[in-house]
Amino acid sequence: MMMTSTAPNGEPMMPLNLTPERANRPVDLVHLSRHTFGDRNLEREVLALFLRQSRQCIARLKAGPASDDRRIVAHTIKGSARGIGAWRVAEIAGEVEANAAEDGVATLVAELDRAIGDTNGFIEGLLVG
Repeated sequence: MMMTSTAPNGEPMMPLNLTPERANRPVDLVHLSRHTFGDRNLEREVLALFLRQSRQCIARLKAGPASDDRRIVAHTIKGSARGIGAWRVAEIAGEVEANAAEDGVATLVAELDRAIGDTNGFIEGLLVG
């Protein structure tokens, strides 16, 4: 069983055995492989779903929804990112979720947009190859 560190609210954040190399990649391919049981077709399907969902969610966040909607959308991105091992995206989405009602949240949304863009570029490269 893989151990994970937890956030103050008890939510798992990232695997305890996560190496710096894996943590700094846009997608932790070891984590993804474990969650898809090494099935490459399933990996591709999950990554394609993340591409679509992350694009839709970031567009909604950039449109400036009310704080409750912003929190829900950020939570959705956070969960999806954790599922594929996109730790940086998950971390920033968690910050957006926690600060959804704050005035400075637009800066976090812009940071999340950049992180999603980097991650999606990496995923697109995988899906083409």
